[in-house]
Amino acid sequence: MRFTSLAIELIRARPRLVVWIVALAQAALWVTVALLFYRSPPPNLAIALAYGREYQVGTEFGPPLAFWLGDIAYRAAGGHMFGVYLLAVLCSVATFWILFLLGRALVGGQHAVLAVLLTMTVTAFGAQTLEFGPAVLARPLWALLLLHSWELIGQRRRNVWFAWSIDAGLLLLTSPAAVMLLLLVAGFALATSEGRRMLRSFDPLFALLVVIALALPYLVWLMRAEPMSLYWGQHWPALSDLGARARHWGWLLAWLLFAFVGIVILVVFNSRLFAREGEDPPSLFRSPVQPLAQDFVYFFAIVPPLLASLIAGLFGLDRVFGGAGVALLMSGLAVVVISGDLIRLQRQRMLRAIWAAIVAAPTLVVVAGTLFLPWTSAGEVATTLPARAMAQFFTDSFARRTNHQLEAVAGDTEIASLIALGPGRPHLFIDASPQRTPWMTPAKFNEVGGVVVWRASDTSGTPPPDIAQRFPNLAPEVPRSFDRLVDGRQGVLRIGWAIVRPKGQ
Repeated sequence: MRFTSLAIELIRARPRLVVWIVALAQAALWVTVALLFYRSPPPNLAIALAYGREYQVGTEFGPPLAFWLGDIAYRAAGGHMFGVYLLAVLCSVATFWILFLLGRALVGGQHAVLAVLLTMTVTAFGAQTLEFGPAVLARPLWALLLLHSWELIGQRRRNVWFAWSIDAGLLLLTSPAAVMLLLLVAGFALATSEGRRMLRSFDPLFALLVVIALALPYLVWLMRAEPMSLYWGQHWPALSDLGARARHWGWLLAWLLFAFVGIVILVVFNSRLFAREGEDPPSLFRSPVQPLAQDFVYFFAIVPPLLASLIAGLFGLDRVFGGAGVALLMSGLAVVVISGDLIRLQRQRMLRAIWAAIVAAPTLVVVAGTLFLPWTSAGEVATTLPARAMAQFFTDSFARRTNHQLEAVAGDTEIASLIALGPGRPHLFIDASPQRTPWMTPAKFNEVGGVVVWRASDTSGTPPPDIAQRFPNLAPEVPRSFDRLVDGRQGVLRIGWAIVRPKGQ
């Protein structure tokens, strides 16, 4: 009698339930790890929340929607990072659910579940999960835009135009890569006869008006911003740098290929090499995929990662333009389409164990790095810094010394951004590059007063030369020592600080 595991039967009978179970399980795992092992948010997330606190229409990091939502989630959770972490994992859950709906429309429900499971192995290594920002928020919006694009092009549902315009407008307010993604959708539509047929009406014009209306505040800010205040103006490549940028592009492509290691392992162990002799494995069948659907999947699985990595390499970005989670979103679905109409699952228990290990591996790496890296390396794990204790100390010290609430923090950007998450939410002031924080100028900082912080190398608390040059009248206090989550072989965490009293005191 053929043995079929409960997981296979659930995929066949209740594919939606399987998607919810695996997506919520991964979300719960990441939130648990963050609450147990994160004493401070990642540095980029702390800076993002500092920017979100100002509710600027646009910043050097791009459109404002992700920063606004991050600040709202932080305030809704009572000033705790749990709200931001929860928002980040909810974006992941929404992404997988929308991807399942898209896959169900293209390859059927059973194969759509496999696409979601494979995509989870890709994004586990290639995308941020807890570091909420434009790259995280853009994932569900990009998935939703692809779903509605297929409904327009492949299913000819003209009533979806309004929903598509909302997706496009929100994506423009979220990610700097939105223009690239929208051009890819438009290019695919123009390249197919079905897409050109959908464009021969007034509906696209009305959709364009909705998109412009949603993104208008950011577009106005973008037109008024000085070129050198934007990332592109600061990092436009010179001819002499093209060789180094090309090598950087190669490394980014290699990183994207590394994200596929989970899929490669699963495919190898599901091959006939590991099949038992005489075994008749269970299979998942689908109806033949129409050629337009195949072209849709292959186009959005191949072109976005190539183009996003090329732009990132050209401008020297540390990460793939728009985020690897966005670029690789259709990779699992592409593998399912390539696999054919009948997919046999060899060695079911082994495949389940391998998949679970791949998905859980990033969280295990975080835990191991937090607990053991301080004992084996002199490098510091950013999430082990005592953010809450530092913010409380400097906020209270400023209030006791000046009888005023702390309004701004300057100095070391990493430390200052963590203190900016404390009580009262003081403004972050990047004094080394004042144009990056337009809500606070040197003159205004001297007027409202604040705290200047830096990493102290000794007990004297002498500020670094660059900070002393920007703040010539500083009177350094005795450095304050803090305990990390795990100190290990690292030296004592000493924070030098000085108070700039409000004008008139």
